[in-house]
Amino acid sequence: MSKIEEKLFQDRYRVDSGRPHIKIKDPDHCTECLEKQCTICCPAGCYTKEDSGKVVLVTDGCLECGTCRIICQDSGNLDWEWPRGGFGILFKFG
Repeated sequence: MSKIEEKLFQDRYRVDSGRPHIKIKDPDHCTECLEKQCTICCPAGCYTKEDSGKVVLVTDGCLECGTCRIICQDSGNLDWEWPRGGFGILFKFG
C-alpha cells in the first residue's frame, strides 16, 4: 500500500443513500468526450471508463476536491453540490 493510500484509508466516508452529491447530466455526452480526463484525474477513482466508452460515476469515497468540476466545466455535464451536513468525507487529520 502506498503512503497516499495509507493516509486515505484513515478517512471515512458517510454515504447519503439515494442522494449523490455529483451526477452526470447526460451520460451519452461522456461517450463523445475524447479524453475522459475525469477517469484519470479523480484522486478517489470515482470515475471509471467502460469498454463501451461510457463513464460510470460512483460517489462513495469522493474526496470533494472539485477536480471533476474543473475538468468538466467546459461541457457543463456535471451537477455538483456539497453533500448534506454529516455526510460525505470525514477527514481524520483535519
